[in-house]
Amino acid sequence: MIPSSFIQDLLARTDIVDLVGRHVTLKKAGINYKGLCPFHGEKSPSFIVSPSRQTYHCFGCGVHGNAVGFLMEHAGLGFVEAVKDLAQMQGMPVPEDDARPEDREKAKQQKEKQQSLTDVMGKATQHWRQQLKASPRAVSYLKGRGLTGEIAARFALGYAPDGWRGLASVFPRYDDPLLVESGLVIVPEDQNVADAAEARRYDRFRDRIMFPIRSVQGEVIGFGGRVLDKGEPKYLNSPETPVFIKGRELYGLYEARTALRNKGYVLVTEGYMDVVALAQWGFANAVATLGTACTADHVHKMFRFTEQVVFSFDGDAAGRRAAGRALEASLPHATDTRRISFLFLPAEHDPDSYIREHGPEAFEACVKQAVPLSRQLILHAAQDCDLESAEGRVRLLAQAIPLLAQLPEGGLRDQIVDELATHARASADDLRRRLAQHGQDDGPRGARRPAGTASHAAQGQGDAPPGPDESDYASYAGGGSSYDDYQPPYDSRPRGQRSGGGDWRSGGQGGKGGKGRWRRDGNGWERQGRPAMRPPPQAARPLERAAWLLSHRSDLWEQLPAEMHDLLCDQPVPLGPFFSWLDRLVADQGPVNATELLAQLRIQAHGSGDTPSAPDAPWSPPAADDALAALAQRLENFHDVGEGQETAEELIALIRPLQLQALNDELDLLLQSGELSEAAETRKVDLVRRANALKLEISRLRPISG
Repeated sequence: MIPSSFIQDLLARTDIVDLVGRHVTLKKAGINYKGLCPFHGEKSPSFIVSPSRQTYHCFGCGVHGNAVGFLMEHAGLGFVEAVKDLAQMQGMPVPEDDARPEDREKAKQQKEKQQSLTDVMGKATQHWRQQLKASPRAVSYLKGRGLTGEIAARFALGYAPDGWRGLASVFPRYDDPLLVESGLVIVPEDQNVADAAEARRYDRFRDRIMFPIRSVQGEVIGFGGRVLDKGEPKYLNSPETPVFIKGRELYGLYEARTALRNKGYVLVTEGYMDVVALAQWGFANAVATLGTACTADHVHKMFRFTEQVVFSFDGDAAGRRAAGRALEASLPHATDTRRISFLFLPAEHDPDSYIREHGPEAFEACVKQAVPLSRQLILHAAQDCDLESAEGRVRLLAQAIPLLAQLPEGGLRDQIVDELATHARASADDLRRRLAQHGQDDGPRGARRPAGTASHAAQGQGDAPPGPDESDYASYAGGGSSYDDYQPPYDSRPRGQRSGGGDWRSGGQGGKGGKGRWRRDGNGWERQGRPAMRPPPQAARPLERAAWLLSHRSDLWEQLPAEMHDLLCDQPVPLGPFFSWLDRLVADQGPVNATELLAQLRIQAHGSGDTPSAPDAPWSPPAADDALAALAQRLENFHDVGEGQETAEELIALIRPLQLQALNDELDLLLQSGELSEAAETRKVDLVRRANALKLEISRLRPISG
């Protein structure tokens, strides 16, 4: 774990105008700088860089952040890579984490191995691109599919000639083990050869159009090859390697990043040619699974880039089965603020053939008519069910309840329950009771992991310690104050070890104070005959109280809109990192009970250090992340939150002032920029309108007492 104090120091030493200016032509505009946004196409500059705030903001597409966020968005880097690159620019060594020396050495070797594999595949990509230019037959094939040279270059398409050892002329050693490990060369296993260098070997890809598969960072991690003429298999993929796991990667995601912002949704197809052909016709937001069914990891990765997913399948039986698997993978991620739909083309068409025959307008119309997840779930559950008979309706419920149980709790789930009850001619309340019983039979929701997902430690990373993913950067995207010397404004000792003040339950008199009878249990003294009392948190700030509520009611996180997620994750240390961690936790595991959540937070705060074995064991926060550790202990010392409905409203009330401040900050930035375009004036009016509406709502939620 990189210490948060180091990141704050790094951001303080970085001039964001200089960093952004290396990639964007900036001009002085008042106290800020202005240029064309690098994240979406525009003719009039709406991209503002503020040297005073050390942030950037685009009033066209809404993208914003700081220096780390810019490197991640523009260069496609992960959080750790972006921090290390920025540190290298500033000449600052990145502090080592708390991992053991042997673990660091193992992680270093693994990274070097991964880099070697991507270098080998990058070299093969360049070779095959040159071979494409030299092959009139391959060029003619691509032109026949309607592809231009521009699209071929964008996706780095190539051609592997029809030869058994074509790569022997590319690499100095054709017997290099990296060629076999990367999947470029095959060595038959049925050879009785003692020396591996003398074993017979040959190229895996021959006489095929080559589709390089790139990671979100742009590195080539695998290949797909398609035959030019008739042959089997029609598509041939790279085997899985240390850098390529089919169930987690999506073809075309790297190339589609900008289009995802412009289009607002991702279009999931089944083949490489579909992705390339759709890009040729203006649908550059298409991606494809790699010869496997859509997995929960695929869905999770897509929702890091957009809030809307459209799955496109053939209308035949195979397409329907694939849609069923995609539906089940999507259910745990279907929150109220996300939209998932399913597009079924005629059985004789795939996206490539349909758009070439009917044109992009007709295909766009099909996308708009895609079946929403709510309807697809019922259709999927109703397969082989005769709804005119009681047996068929009962079977519908039996097949639908396990699907409904995977949905996060919220408005969408409630709506589907009501609609399903109508189809099954059943009581919605009875259906909810059966759904709750199903959840109890399967164990607590927080202990379940969506099908197809794996823990961080098991996702193909060997024994290397897990590092933060791209979502970690959100906690630093808004800059903020330094928390190097963060100290909790409270007595951090366990409640029973504090001096003075007594105990709120006994009035400080050892259970003899106050009126009425008292009884003692394992947690202290309680007054008999009265409901348990919940005192307010100790001098909790609004954001700390929001963290407190969410730590005890993590199900509320999924009820918040995406803009509130972004706002909370953008807060300074330590609360921003906490909300980012909570976002990943709920996405991976679903809502978690308070005891388990706080235990995992303690482990997160410790990083790779030693953690106590029991929740109530003595705990001394390590120096690696004092701020997050102090926050974790503060949350543990708060009293329990009741599970009434009022906590959701209370959480919204705590976040509204932050939204108001964000609107005012954006309005100030827009006024300072001196932008006078029609779009800027419209945005100003909209910001003022929204700010006034929020003020009224805040007044309603927290009225001023007389």
